[in-house]
Amino acid sequence: MPKQSNLKSILIIGSGPIVIGQACEFDYSGTQALRSLREDGIETILINSNPATIMTDPSMADHVYLLPLTTKSIIQILKEHPHIDAVLPTMGGQTALNLCIEADEKGIWKDFGVEIIGVNIDAINITEDREKFRELMLDIGIPMAPQATATSYLKGKEIAQEFGFPLIIRASFTLGGAGASFVYKEEDFDELLTRGLETSPIHEVMIDKALIGWKEYELELLRDSNDNVVIICAIENMDPIGIHTGDSITVAPAMTLSDKTYQKMRDMAIHMMRNIGDFAGGCNVQFAVSPDENEDIIAIEINPRVSRSSALASKATGYPIAKIAAKLALGYHLDELENQITKSTSALFEPTLDYVIVKIPRWNFDKFEGSDRTLGLQMKSVGEVMGIGRSFQEALHKATQSLEIKRNGLGADGKGYKNYDQVIDKLTHASWDRVFAIYDAIQMGIPLSRIHEITKIDMWFLKQYEELYFIEKEISTFTIDTIQKDLLLEAKQKGYGDRQIAHMLGCLESQVYNKREELNINRVYKLVDTCAAEFEAKTPYYYSTFENDVETADGTRQADNESIVSDKKKVIVLGSGPNRIGQGIEFDYCCVHGVLAAAECGYETIMINCNPETVSTDFDTADKLYFEPVFWEHIYDIIKHEKPEGVIVQLGGQTALKLAEKLERYGIKILGTSYQALDLAEDRGHFSTLLKDLEIPYPEFDIATTADEAAAIADVLDFPILVRPSYVLGGQGMKIVINKEELEKHVVDLLSRMPGNQLLLDHYLDGAIEAEADAICDGENVYIIGIMEHIEPCGIHSGDSNSLLPPFNLGDLVMQQIKDHTKKIALALNTVGLINIQFAVKDDKVYIIEANPRASRTVPFIAKAYGEPYVNYATKVMLGEKKVTDFEFNPKLNGYAIKQPVFSFNKFHNVNKKLGPEMKSTGESILFIDDLKDDEFYNLYSRRKMYLSK
Repeated sequence: MPKQSNLKSILIIGSGPIVIGQACEFDYSGTQALRSLREDGIETILINSNPATIMTDPSMADHVYLLPLTTKSIIQILKEHPHIDAVLPTMGGQTALNLCIEADEKGIWKDFGVEIIGVNIDAINITEDREKFRELMLDIGIPMAPQATATSYLKGKEIAQEFGFPLIIRASFTLGGAGASFVYKEEDFDELLTRGLETSPIHEVMIDKALIGWKEYELELLRDSNDNVVIICAIENMDPIGIHTGDSITVAPAMTLSDKTYQKMRDMAIHMMRNIGDFAGGCNVQFAVSPDENEDIIAIEINPRVSRSSALASKATGYPIAKIAAKLALGYHLDELENQITKSTSALFEPTLDYVIVKIPRWNFDKFEGSDRTLGLQMKSVGEVMGIGRSFQEALHKATQSLEIKRNGLGADGKGYKNYDQVIDKLTHASWDRVFAIYDAIQMGIPLSRIHEITKIDMWFLKQYEELYFIEKEISTFTIDTIQKDLLLEAKQKGYGDRQIAHMLGCLESQVYNKREELNINRVYKLVDTCAAEFEAKTPYYYSTFENDVETADGTRQADNESIVSDKKKVIVLGSGPNRIGQGIEFDYCCVHGVLAAAECGYETIMINCNPETVSTDFDTADKLYFEPVFWEHIYDIIKHEKPEGVIVQLGGQTALKLAEKLERYGIKILGTSYQALDLAEDRGHFSTLLKDLEIPYPEFDIATTADEAAAIADVLDFPILVRPSYVLGGQGMKIVINKEELEKHVVDLLSRMPGNQLLLDHYLDGAIEAEADAICDGENVYIIGIMEHIEPCGIHSGDSNSLLPPFNLGDLVMQQIKDHTKKIALALNTVGLINIQFAVKDDKVYIIEANPRASRTVPFIAKAYGEPYVNYATKVMLGEKKVTDFEFNPKLNGYAIKQPVFSFNKFHNVNKKLGPEMKSTGESILFIDDLKDDEFYNLYSRRKMYLSK
């Protein structure tokens, strides 16, 4: 029983749609908290407006309210559930905290007798109000950088005059560093000060004297109501102060900190946590440390809630911070709770790491035309990856291989920068690819001292890079026939991929793989166990590495593999890798449901993914988790080790789909729709030929592979023309062009970025209505789970459109065509599982835009709107366990559900906000309306053409 026996019903506030600065790490934390509370028999009520996340699945809470995150919605819930005892606002990021504070200021919690648990409002206010926080820190003897508060433009100018440049401006009460900037020169100050004051909801900024070159660290803490405190993880930012932690490459455990300074930092963090308020739960503290022998420590900020880094720290250590924080909010003490990994030690036991993790953010600057791509105090990344290895070098390589940006790791792929001035610029102005540019600089011969002088990155990290370069140089002197076992093993231990080694040796990737097999250099798997193997771990959560052979008692020599293969029938689900625009949390929802459905069918489930923010990489979602890059070499080794019945690729978005060809070539069974069908749908030309054979209408089209071909096609097709590359995600590279000059420019640009790509040019149906359908097919039967109509006209990407379920403006004739086309295409592609088809409707004729025989962005939305577990059904169809006709479909929806895209344009000034065929939204929310007279619908419909760009 929880210590507070009065807590029987708890409201959890979610974080709403995904935006830059607040992504699915809070859905991960919220999901863990919900499961943790339900273990204690507590009734859980959730409010969250995000339909894409597993958190709002009906199975996660006793009552799920997909409502806007407003005090009006809170009152509605409290009236429907007058027995709610408490609210837990610490799992939903800044959005949840802000809503909790607003409800408190309006007296709502008091009116309904609801207690706030897990944090106290005073602690939030002290940490968010930078002036109060500074005063408190100085009172308790915690050093801070020279700072002053400005609530006006004039005051800001006075402070700048007093401190001198460079300066840091931080806006109060904002999220993801919104409104914050580094000011190097006086001439930039006025604009950046104004921006900070405007961004802050209370029009207040804190101006700091910039600590140029200081190192940045974060500590994740947990504290119980008995004042026990544990430090879960120390995270070091490879990038120095000046880059938002969400945009920094981070490493755990801290690498360049002396033990004496670490102990001092621990004591300071605990002292700060105890002085900001009396609460039980998670806390994140950020520090700056001087880069000299003194290692002076200065506090930056403290967040009295689970943070963006909590998810990372949970995955890095195997210690489920949010799960334990939820228990602490109930009144449990740390020594009463068990360590979830060992099951034999208590949660008061601090994790110890015998491996290294590296997190690298994932950016999407291509989607924000005209954006400033340099990194600074305002967060700009849309996702992240994490690599786990026995060394920093191995973890760094695995993280770079996980990014899915057409790089095979650091260097050794022929894609590095060769221009001296360009490399110096990349180092000087921290860029999204500086992690690669450092390697290029070393390769170019730029001294480490010069790289350190420019970047202020600690020399320890730069020497690690240099070692990698030295080994590349050495390997390049050999051939595949002459390379020695020790050198090849060392390269693998440092994380180099077979593709990179093949590049160094001038041979094929497969030859390197065969050489490794011949020399017995094989991947082994190690447990993430929180306790450096001091206690036995019970949780199957693995990463791979390479080790020297050890002679065992019976005289055999082999490397120690901790992943024991069972004799059960197994299925592997490939995850979707890092979040990005066009492939977000929806696919994590699908993967989780796929794993659960396969388990229901009696399979041992194996998850492969590298995204630390998501529920699919929670240690107890699948029977086995391999926290590895969704990268061919890693996937293939796991498949060889586990020998599954097959692999599910259609739940992990484009990431998993792209591996289908390799799986097919290596004779590995793809569960569900075949590779041939997946490829046919992706290949724009072949798919249009199929439509022709089926006598299904599609816009007039032709295929171009050169600018000359495109110009000739334009003479026949007539403008406007929609240009679409094959095998892309989120409408990447799609554009509507209206004349030959625009066409030539775009085609040349696309082919330089995607050499050899087939471009589909089709006549753009101006003024058409766009609709889409999702369906489940078993190869014989088709069930359409939902048809949606877009409010915006055809030409705006489906992910950026407001969409209504069911359609609001399509007649019976059009609806019948949509149904007929969907069934015909699903069967023609031999679909087994899910399929999404997009349509353009003009003059009552339904044209096909594209078909994707996989889980789509809209499946979670339809599942939530209709209250049906469609991914569960589809997975059972893929596994051959069920036919579509075995399910009793019973969708329930009164009125309409609207899928509303959410954008993060406010992170990028002077950016083009127009919408078109390329997706730009970072998240979505769901809105239920009773009828079309609703003001919200009327407002959306009246603005439907406003942002269309050609």
